[in-house]
Amino acid sequence: MIVSIIILIIGFGLLVKGADFFVEGASDIAKKLGIPSIVIGLTIVALGTSLPELAVSVTAALKESNDIALGNVTGSNIMNLLVVVGLAAVIRPMTVKRSVLKRDYVMSCLMALLMLAGAVDIFWNPRETAISLLDGAVLLGVTAGYMYHLIRTAVRDRVAEQFGITRPLPVSLLLCAGGAAAIIGGGQMVVNSATDLAYRFGMSETLVGLTIVAIGTSLPELVTSVVAAKKGESEIALGNVLGSNILNIGFILGASGVIHPIAVKMENVYDMLILIALTAVFFIPLWCREKVSRMTGAVMLMCYLGYMVYIVMR
Repeated sequence: MIVSIIILIIGFGLLVKGADFFVEGASDIAKKLGIPSIVIGLTIVALGTSLPELAVSVTAALKESNDIALGNVTGSNIMNLLVVVGLAAVIRPMTVKRSVLKRDYVMSCLMALLMLAGAVDIFWNPRETAISLLDGAVLLGVTAGYMYHLIRTAVRDRVAEQFGITRPLPVSLLLCAGGAAAIIGGGQMVVNSATDLAYRFGMSETLVGLTIVAIGTSLPELVTSVVAAKKGESEIALGNVLGSNILNIGFILGASGVIHPIAVKMENVYDMLILIALTAVFFIPLWCREKVSRMTGAVMLMCYLGYMVYIVMR
């Protein structure tokens, strides 16, 4: 147990410093290449911070630990939306462009709906409750189309002006690579040690997937977005969350389903419905005000506490 605690502490340290380096490097690269920060957050940062979820979900799918695979994705997305955005907004209110809401926030909600549709197979086999190979292929295809659109838009809207970057591009790339490595390694150390501690205390696989594993794999998004918010990079902070939520479902759950069908329980469907409802509800204040205020962030955090009480007690 002592070894697990030591590994947990080291993992947290790697996450914090890795996120700091990664945000600095990604922000510099975006400005150097004239690419909007929101696109960097939705692609490079989101993919980097989603790698722990990918490793956990694919491994869980191969081991037929369906509760961990599904709980990891749905639990991580709920935490990203409520805790990561909420805490970042409490630290510093984030402005939200309407174009981001129309494209990326709506896409995040659409991916949650596709996950639910795949889980219950309402289109072709309502009696089967599993993320099948076909479901996974559909999720991967939609994600590929979305990423292609993002990259094409970034190239089209590229800004030629330089923004006074003092750090050479190779150094920024090294910061990104080193930060990503630290985030991934730290995330795995935190998840493995926390899961070991959780099992020692007799927690079920479902509860571990929705809490310890989901929270652990969301720590890179949390630390990265908080660091970005502190640095005033609100677009990277928000883009990281939206991009991660899209990739968690489309890429990670899609790949897991292609590798091995993932059986779905009714409580998994309930969590998917909660994710969809929360995504839809918080779209309203964001659309009206075009920002995430400290008050909205506080409400998000309170909602997550309520959700945690619910999953522990059910």
